[in-house]
Amino acid sequence: MNVWNGIEALPADLHAVVASIGKCDGVHRGHQEILRLAVAEARRQSTRSLLVSFDPHPTAVVAPERMPRLLQTRRQKLDALAGTGLSDLLILAFTRELAALDGEAFFFDVLLRRLPLASVYVGENFRFGRDRTGDGDLLERIGARAGFAVHRVPPVVVDHTPISSSAIREAVLAGDVDLAGRMLGRPYAVHGEIVRGASRGRGIGYPTANLAVENEIVPRPGVYVTETVVLAARHPSVTNVGVRPTFGAGGIGVETHLIEFEADLYGERAEVRFLARLRDEMRFSSAGELSDQIGRDLAAAVAYFDHRPLTLR
Repeated sequence: MNVWNGIEALPADLHAVVASIGKCDGVHRGHQEILRLAVAEARRQSTRSLLVSFDPHPTAVVAPERMPRLLQTRRQKLDALAGTGLSDLLILAFTRELAALDGEAFFFDVLLRRLPLASVYVGENFRFGRDRTGDGDLLERIGARAGFAVHRVPPVVVDHTPISSSAIREAVLAGDVDLAGRMLGRPYAVHGEIVRGASRGRGIGYPTANLAVENEIVPRPGVYVTETVVLAARHPSVTNVGVRPTFGAGGIGVETHLIEFEADLYGERAEVRFLARLRDEMRFSSAGELSDQIGRDLAAAVAYFDHRPLTLR
């Protein structure tokens, strides 16, 4: 997937592309369906498929007090988009000047100057232009004038709820990583560098990898069945998110015990994928009681993996 930063970076000889437009925070199953259709049409037409996205998130510019915490880091988002089969990603700098344009000006004065369009795929609730006043009807009128087709894709629904980035955020923050994963089409994951901690886990027989999380959202404090990707391999694991109340450590941490694995991981980059919630974080009267509970958590995780394989990616 080619990544173009700014409209002027596009090749001058670009043929008409099949495009979509959106922030795609999370690249969830709703986004994936839109992009799947765009990629399929582009292949039928022997042309390129392209997503127009924005950086920073538009809300950070027009209403920073309402800016949501993002579901992915930039690297995670790029990897997820590349996995859809897109040919190209065009990232537009979202500025106050861009935010001030109405829908028609955005298309005719910005996009269509350099981006020839064969067709555009968007969700039914797609909004664009100043104050988000442009909708699918306006987009169809613009398409009729400019000569490109418009396809409006119905939402994907899970548990009678249309999938959205907001709904996934709520599920992650509530600790419902199963629902979040079903909406995303993959486990919710955080990543970062493994750093040195207090080594308390090692002292009670369960060494943990302490992740310096780069994501803006971590699941609700508790203990989870996870899968940890590190050293180019996937490992079954159990992860504690929280403040480690037994030791009075304070501050939210993400500590992962890799099952039947021993290696020095300090300084390595890792991704922790949340598969199932086991329990709330608890305070124990002694390190021994905590060790016993961790043993039970590991047994539950082993049982989980006995019936389910590690994820495919």
